[in-house]
Amino acid sequence: MSDQPPPAAPPPGQPDPSGPHSGGVNPSGPHPDDPGPTGPPPAGDPTAPSPWGPPPGTPPGWDPSMTPAWGPPPGAPPQGWVFPPTGGYPVGAGPYGGQPWYPGPPTAGWYPPGFDPADRLVTPPGAGLSGWFDRCVGAVRRGWRLLLPILLLTQVLPAAVLSVLSLGLDPTARWETTAADGSTSLPDTFFTDLATVFLVLIGGSLLIGFVQAVGWAAGTWVITRQAVGEPVSLGEALRYGLRRALGLWGWTLLIGVIVGLGICFCVLPGIYLAFALSMAGPVYLFERQNPIGRSFRMFHERLGLLLGRVALVAAAVIVGTLVASVLEGVGSAPFGVDPLATPGSTIGVVLVIAVSAVLALPAHLVQLVGLLVTYAEQRAHERPVNGAGLAAELG
Repeated sequence: MSDQPPPAAPPPGQPDPSGPHSGGVNPSGPHPDDPGPTGPPPAGDPTAPSPWGPPPGTPPGWDPSMTPAWGPPPGAPPQGWVFPPTGGYPVGAGPYGGQPWYPGPPTAGWYPPGFDPADRLVTPPGAGLSGWFDRCVGAVRRGWRLLLPILLLTQVLPAAVLSVLSLGLDPTARWETTAADGSTSLPDTFFTDLATVFLVLIGGSLLIGFVQAVGWAAGTWVITRQAVGEPVSLGEALRYGLRRALGLWGWTLLIGVIVGLGICFCVLPGIYLAFALSMAGPVYLFERQNPIGRSFRMFHERLGLLLGRVALVAAAVIVGTLVASVLEGVGSAPFGVDPLATPGSTIGVVLVIAVSAVLALPAHLVQLVGLLVTYAEQRAHERPVNGAGLAAELG
């Protein structure tokens, strides 16, 4: 113990001289009265000591003037490396990354200049099968009120009349009666009956072909004008069809002969000719020159595109026609070999034929719309075209 009394307490308001920070100054740091650095060290002297201490948290022994002992991380560019210029303006001369030079394959939603992606008839290049299908559906929705009466008058009704005439002139029942008598020779009227049937069928088919040409031309006129918002009516459509029917009918007959000869020699050439000449009808109505040559050229220049579209149309037409034919055969079977022998069976078989013909109506509609939209798409692949231009070409 010390005999000296404890130091007196400092007056109120003054710091304790024995405290850790007497006068608010750290005793371990420089005294305020000591001379200190008056400015930064001379420039260019890396060995000069810094007037400031290391930042908080610096490891002991760390010298900021020393070169780090580690190099750049793996994959970093070497010293002096400059990032290459990007494509486009102002420095780069190539395209931006991931973008091909023009012209390149079209991206989704891209259309060449001069085409309207909202055109309701012409499928622009790059729209694909969905664009083609949308325009087919749109044409049916806009025009079914006029297209159905046109097709009923020019396709369904003539076919039903020809079927009834064929049943009335069918000599099979008389031939079976002669065979039942035990005669081994041909019936006396065999060749006469056969010639009559062939003449009626050939003449009726030619007449029906002309009437069908009226319907194809009238339906094409309706679909094209509705696509550009122009007014249409049933009377105007049929008048236009009559005006163009003769030429279209003639080309249709020639195409039928060509396809028939191909089928006679072999089935495959006939199928090829049917596909290659599928655009001849629309070519005549819109261009009115060289429909066979133009159709061949369209088919061979864009074989995959046209073949796919026409194959879809042909498949729908074949299915619809087969369904109607099967129903007609099944419905007519109960009336026997001579269904027109009695009034009751006559009424029954006529009703069956009429219903079957009406069931084939969707096939006619698909054929008309599908081939027309396909032709418009083919024209778009040749040069920019729109529905208004095609409507003007119809005349």
